[in-house]
Amino acid sequence: SAWHNAQFLQCFGDGKNIVPTIHIKDLASIIQNVIDAKPKVRYIIAKDDAQTTLEDIVKTVSQNLGSGKVKYITKEEALLSKDIEQADFDMLLVNLRMDAVFVKESMRVNWVSEQGLIENITSIVKEFKDTRSLQPLRAAILGPPASGKTTVAKQLCDLFKLHHILIKNVIDEELENLKTKANRTNEEDMEEDTDNSAQEAQDLLDQIKESQENNNGRIDDHFIIRFLRDRLKSMPCQNQGFILDGFPKTIAQARDLFLSEEEEEEGEGGARNYNKQIMPEFVICLEATDDFLKNRVMNLPESVVNGTHNTEKELIRRLLEYRTQNSDDETVLNYFDELEFHPEKIDVNKDTSEMMKDTVEKIRKIFGSPRNYGPTPEELEEMKRIEEEQREKRETEEKEEKARREAEELQERRRRQEEWSTRLNEVKREEYELLEAQSIPLRNYLMKHVMPTLTQALIDCCKTRPDDPIDYLAEYLFQHNPQID
Repeated sequence: SAWHNAQFLQCFGDGKNIVPTIHIKDLASIIQNVIDAKPKVRYIIAKDDAQTTLEDIVKTVSQNLGSGKVKYITKEEALLSKDIEQADFDMLLVNLRMDAVFVKESMRVNWVSEQGLIENITSIVKEFKDTRSLQPLRAAILGPPASGKTTVAKQLCDLFKLHHILIKNVIDEELENLKTKANRTNEEDMEEDTDNSAQEAQDLLDQIKESQENNNGRIDDHFIIRFLRDRLKSMPCQNQGFILDGFPKTIAQARDLFLSEEEEEEGEGGARNYNKQIMPEFVICLEATDDFLKNRVMNLPESVVNGTHNTEKELIRRLLEYRTQNSDDETVLNYFDELEFHPEKIDVNKDTSEMMKDTVEKIRKIFGSPRNYGPTPEELEEMKRIEEEQREKRETEEKEEKARREAEELQERRRRQEEWSTRLNEVKREEYELLEAQSIPLRNYLMKHVMPTLTQALIDCCKTRPDDPIDYLAEYLFQHNPQID
């Protein structure tokens, strides 16, 4: 919860119970001693020297890995929570003050955390991050205006669960925080303000206001850098990491922003010294021609352009300023190069993919694997829901496609059957007409030469009524054959 920037860490009960602790490596060392020495005692207490309360543990973890805030949860509320198992709840509420006397007197242990979790929290937090590959991923995306820095940065932040550091947003949020601090006027707040933070906030606001009045509404760089440095040092950015969007723009800004704390105190420093906590390990520079950028902005809908710096006039001004600040000899990229953080240059002129997906994929490969716990239970549930919706949609589309194909096949079969029937009838008609035409000479011949004799033979056969009509007809036709006659 602390690493995921929970608003507060929960402390069950009043937190006054003492929870025995021991580092896993110290426990392993004690077990190794037991295996080697085979002591006769049947029970051995393995713990460090600390007598730490649950409240102290939660506060320490929150201060060193989270927001620094703690919320006390009653036992009844904790039992109703689905986020904690009963066994874990029981372990957190144990109250045991004890010492590992036998371990201290009879074993030689090379302690990793003899004084307990609180005294060694810095090394334990580092070990926690290293073991789980939770080192923050720090990056900066630079480039000319309208090159797609913000579009790309947003998608990468979603993919890697990073914090998107946009200068305008940081300034607005920091100014709002200063105003909130400066407006603490009631007696209760004034009593809590033992470090004069309210007065300091008001003084800083006055300085910023004066700076804006002297610079046509713009804030001096040293205020912006102060805000940015505080944000980059904040626990969320130190836990997950960040993507710095479009800043620094000049070498001077880069030096001031990434100045190491020792140099900051001394007021000077060399080019190769920098603050390792906030220095980006990846520097991406999106490159594009002026014509490409102008065409991109001109093709934007008016509703998107209104109220932004992406008007034609503003774009030309910003492009000119960018090209001036980033000539071949003088560019902020040289600052990172000198520190061995070599920028990756990506040409976006040919990226015609939707939302610059091709560029995002290139940078994703540069960043490597995500450094986090993976999807949260809520995200997994959402992914499952989306996958189920896609599956249902796919099945519906497949059913509709199958029904459409079957309807088309049925219609095609009917069309072919009708066509075949039409052709068959046509063939039969043609055959009938052909037979009719061919039978006319035969009918004429029969009517002239056969039918008269045959008719008379049948009449005689009916009158005579012979026993064998067939022989009678044959004999009659033979005797009255016109040719013989």
